[in-house]
Amino acid sequence: MNAFNRLILLILALLLLVVPVVLLLIAFGAIPADVVNQYTGYRAAAQALGNISTSSLATGVRTVIAIVGALIALIALLLLLRELTFGRRVSRSTVMDDTPGRETVITANAVKTLAESAAREVGAESPSVSLATDKEFYVVSTGIQVPHSDNYTELAARARENIRRVLGDQGVPVKDVEVTVRGTAS
Repeated sequence: MNAFNRLILLILALLLLVVPVVLLLIAFGAIPADVVNQYTGYRAAAQALGNISTSSLATGVRTVIAIVGALIALIALLLLLRELTFGRRVSRSTVMDDTPGRETVITANAVKTLAESAAREVGAESPSVSLATDKEFYVVSTGIQVPHSDNYTELAARARENIRRVLGDQGVPVKDVEVTVRGTAS
């Protein structure tokens, strides 16, 4: 996802969280309503919503409105958390060679594709790779499925060594490779 898409998604997620919080702060008197209305003009929307009577709404409609509101808040929170990176930092690209005239950069997606291909090469099925960085080195975590006829530990060890070899041959700085067997392939 490019930076513009991330910016729009982050703004949308923040708006979906900020609006209910501001309304709650107004309701509890923490923020004066006149100040918020001066900047947002929210009173017109509140007046329109105020004309709706809860007694005129059926119980089912009120339940649906509550569920939709909770889902919107949950989606906003998930969108926001998706854009924030907690824990391990993932770099978007790594400089392989910074010699003038020979600058080489590899993207994280290229490293993921190399690792997935290396796992498939030894017989793993449905590999999924996630990357983290430790200073300038990648920490590669791979989840694989094993065919029914293969030994789990042998295939995981082969996949780990092949991923390390392939990334090393390409000059990718790798600190650690972790392979987790998620089950058997269907």
